[in-house]
Amino acid sequence: MRGLELSKAFFERFGLPMLRNEFAEYADRIAAGLVGHGSECFGYDDDISADHDFEPGFCLWITEEDDSIFGFRLMRAYSRLPKEFEGISIKKRSLLGSDGKGVHTIPDFYKFYTGRSGAPRDWREWMSIPSHYLAEAVNGEVFYDPMGVFSGIREEIKNGMPFDVRLKKIAARAVMMAQTGQYNYSRCISHGEKCAAEIALHEFAKETVQMVFLLNSEHCPYYKWMFRAMKSLSMLSDVADNLESLLLCNSGNVAGRKQMIENICEKIASQLKAMELSDSEDGYLESHAFSVNSKIKNPEIRNLHIMEG
Repeated sequence: MRGLELSKAFFERFGLPMLRNEFAEYADRIAAGLVGHGSECFGYDDDISADHDFEPGFCLWITEEDDSIFGFRLMRAYSRLPKEFEGISIKKRSLLGSDGKGVHTIPDFYKFYTGRSGAPRDWREWMSIPSHYLAEAVNGEVFYDPMGVFSGIREEIKNGMPFDVRLKKIAARAVMMAQTGQYNYSRCISHGEKCAAEIALHEFAKETVQMVFLLNSEHCPYYKWMFRAMKSLSMLSDVADNLESLLLCNSGNVAGRKQMIENICEKIASQLKAMELSDSEDGYLESHAFSVNSKIKNPEIRNLHIMEG
């Protein structure tokens, strides 16, 4: 059983009855689920993941007002829930792990990911928050939320990025793909800088993955889960296989790698044109970046440096 399944089963068996029996007056003001940091929240945990930070439990989210009324009681009630479920109990906690389960106020939960008590409020905040924080704020599953406040913020973070911000980020990724893959990889090889060439190649891969997520209007997880998550996207998911072939290709096959880079860039350029985000016919992605940037309506965003997205 994976962590998300374990969490949901544990909530249904013990959590929901606790809310209905001990907090009947407030049960419709409490949200529950498993969201945030950790492979189990993305559904990517496996047998290896179970060696740390793997235990029955779930999150409970309440407003700050309700925290002052019954928050302490709720924490005490949660602490009394069984410490073992389905034969699984806490084994070992990683020093870098997350004790994210238990009771949280809604503002405190979202503040960790967005820097404020809810979704980003303006384009500057959307521009500055790393995508992996936004991905963690909306992953997992909400099991129970009668009031809908937690889920409303979650939906806003998931789908609320202004289109102009997304365009700026797409333009920046296009420039970086051009510079790292189409230009600097070959330049580094010509200079005999093989290590620098490998770094350029990996930067190209990272920028490409982020580009694909942006074109799918999804938030990109941090590097550990980028490729796995990319394979489930509705558009350009096959680029994950292309990048895997590129990264695992014999480093001596420079010509082959250069062709793979161009093939990937061609797919991205074709998608940009198909979505009417670029009017460029050039094969070099930098020209597409400026075409995308020209379509930004907000002059403040449009006039930012092309790489600032």
